[in-house]
Amino acid sequence: MPSPSQYDLTTPYLAVDLDVLDKNVTAMAALASDRGLSLRPHAKTHKCLEIAARQLDAGAAGVTVATVSEAEVFVAGGCRDVFIAYPLWVDRARGARLCSLAERCSLRIGVDSAEGAEMLARYTAGGGAFEVMIEVDSGHHRTGVAPDAAGDVALAAVGAGLRVRGVFTFPGHSYGPSSAGPAAADEARALAGAASSLRSAGVDVQVLSGGSTPTAALTKAGPVTEIRPGVYVFGDAQQLELGTCAVDEIALTAAATVVSRAPGRVVLDAGSKVLGADRPAWATGYGRLADHPDARVSALSEHHATVTWPSTSVPPALGTVLRVVPNHVCSAVNLADELVVVTGGAVVDRWRVAARGANS
Repeated sequence: MPSPSQYDLTTPYLAVDLDVLDKNVTAMAALASDRGLSLRPHAKTHKCLEIAARQLDAGAAGVTVATVSEAEVFVAGGCRDVFIAYPLWVDRARGARLCSLAERCSLRIGVDSAEGAEMLARYTAGGGAFEVMIEVDSGHHRTGVAPDAAGDVALAAVGAGLRVRGVFTFPGHSYGPSSAGPAAADEARALAGAASSLRSAGVDVQVLSGGSTPTAALTKAGPVTEIRPGVYVFGDAQQLELGTCAVDEIALTAAATVVSRAPGRVVLDAGSKVLGADRPAWATGYGRLADHPDARVSALSEHHATVTWPSTSVPPALGTVLRVVPNHVCSAVNLADELVVVTGGAVVDRWRVAARGANS
């Protein structure tokens, strides 16, 4: 029996083009290898065990996650090297969960304060089974200490009995027009400065971890030893607009049906509860249409996506299924129970979004 066509399914749903996904995974692995960088992809983008396995098979050293519960999902699914790149505030219950994880995998945990390090040590009996990474701010101004203060945090961590492996940062200010180059330079300076601060404090530095999807192609070994991009596996409308990826590198789209039609616009059945509601100030819409580059998702309701249609073409008929590229793919995936995997338009598998809602 032939595989069903993806267009036979009830919309809306998220579809992953397996061929494009695998090309993206292979390309990033090759880039990291060619640069002499370790690749530790951020799994919060896909939250999917099957994709993590593909990344590891392609040469990734391990995975990055944002929460303890994400780590639990991926370790239970077979991942054996996990970095929680987040300055956790640890209590007794969370400490017990971290100790359990450390018994089953090689575990790294982020800290960005002396107090956070002390709490981590207190509720993990000194943290002998895992390593910590000191987070520094490279310009995103979210979390992380100033690079020249990283040594003080490292000393506090060592004093509490923790093992410091290195430093990390996230150049999140790369997510803006013409921002990738300056952000990559900021990242290199911050990691080099933090490494110097640790060495001045007498703390060895083995890992300098950074990287985002916009800056990955600009990152060089030296001040950086490891990169943690996430969005690259799928691509999204933000990356299209930033020029980080091309349309033929978009692996995930939302399949949506035209349910209403008027001159100059159509409405689709995939709203913010499917696509996510993110729209940075510089973006030209709430999403793109993969096969209609001049169309824009101009408004979102919970179950409606209003698409402004270019005057140079006729809007599609009612019932037409269109491929929508979400603005921020991480948000869209976290709203879905599963990903429909397709090759050549045929459905070949369904992958559960195993870490959906794993926020604690």
